[in-house]
Amino acid sequence: MADPRIRTARPDDAADVVALRAIVYPYLVRGVASTRQMIAEPPPDEEWTAFVAEVDARVVGWVSAYRNIRTSEPDFGEVSLLHTHPEHRGRGIGTALLEAALDHLRPLGVRRVRTWALEESLPFARRHNFTPSREMRYSALDLDPVPSMPAAPAGVRWRPLTDLDPERLYRAEVAAASDEPGDVPSDAVTYEIWRYDVWENLGLDKDASTAAEVDGEVVAFSLVKRDGDRMWSDYTATVPRYRGRGLARLTKQAALHRAAAGGVRTAYTSNDEANAPMLAVNARLGYRPVATQWSCLRDLT
Repeated sequence: MADPRIRTARPDDAADVVALRAIVYPYLVRGVASTRQMIAEPPPDEEWTAFVAEVDARVVGWVSAYRNIRTSEPDFGEVSLLHTHPEHRGRGIGTALLEAALDHLRPLGVRRVRTWALEESLPFARRHNFTPSREMRYSALDLDPVPSMPAAPAGVRWRPLTDLDPERLYRAEVAAASDEPGDVPSDAVTYEIWRYDVWENLGLDKDASTAAEVDGEVVAFSLVKRDGDRMWSDYTATVPRYRGRGLARLTKQAALHRAAAGGVRTAYTSNDEANAPMLAVNARLGYRPVATQWSCLRDLT
């Protein structure tokens, strides 16, 4: 077997990366089109890049790295979840990919870095000077039978994203994210960044994604990113002053109904372990746990 080769990712790698992800992290959902888009047209000012590991011209590893421009924390960088094919572990591929990612971040002035690791990968993270910080829980929901469409509460109207001005949804997301639990605040998300991440993402299903509207204001929403018959609940939230009315659960149920009616068979999501309200929502909707990851932090020198 040939030695692994680490190189910068190319748009044509998208299908191989998605196939690798399906093996390593089957509960993560990002399709070929949106992966290709991410590689070919990364967000401006983020200094995003990605690397693949090849063995005999086959992609067996993947990682991306970028400056986090969504937070007010200065000089902060991200290294995405490392992907290494199970048949090629123990050959230094994960270490080589991580080193390539960190070498990309150092010249950018990044001084603090976050990555993610499965429970069984925490020893690897610690060996590379990362400290586990917060637990992220991943869950799945079978959409057969199709969830019922909930009745909208009095004064509330369900709206698909196709009916919405994106700036209204952006304002709702900024308000809802103001107290989102996590080790790095997402408090510097400009409209331009949000459009790239959410609205212009080729995986966003604007027919299934649902908003709850009250007097013309978006007060809750549930975003659906789709790959074939699988979907990812990208973000479900309620703006603070409308919480406590069950809108997050009802809006998410409406989105799940629309996604299932459109052919989605399995839904996935994730939640910070401290986000008790959304964990309760997902449990009530019937989600089952499938994996646990940890955010891991280190200083970069």
